[in-house]
Amino acid sequence: MRHVALSVAISLLLTASGLFAYDRLVFRPSQRIGVVDVSDVYRQKEAEFASLITAGKTDAERQRAMDLASTFARRLPQALEELPRECGCLVVLKSAIAGPSANTIDLTPRLKSKLERT
Repeated sequence: MRHVALSVAISLLLTASGLFAYDRLVFRPSQRIGVVDVSDVYRQKEAEFASLITAGKTDAERQRAMDLASTFARRLPQALEELPRECGCLVVLKSAIAGPSANTIDLTPRLKSKLERT
């Protein structure tokens, strides 16, 4: 009888441990959603480039601003592709979310910091 009780206790402990690990490592991370406000990032960069172009007094300064804009245009899709790998979550546009939940993570600051290097 004691042997059976010990077997049952070990089985329950292993099952509970497995369910806990599944919940923490598989289920909960799959419910996280990263949110990115790409339009806000784009508007800020657009204003920055417009000010660089209008402030540029020489063609070289204007060309530098255009080069920065083209670098940003190439870097934005790359940065957006990197975000899901970094957070281990689904990443969607902020405009696609009706309302935030406890599982949503705002990744806009992370995207901005990635693009500051451009």
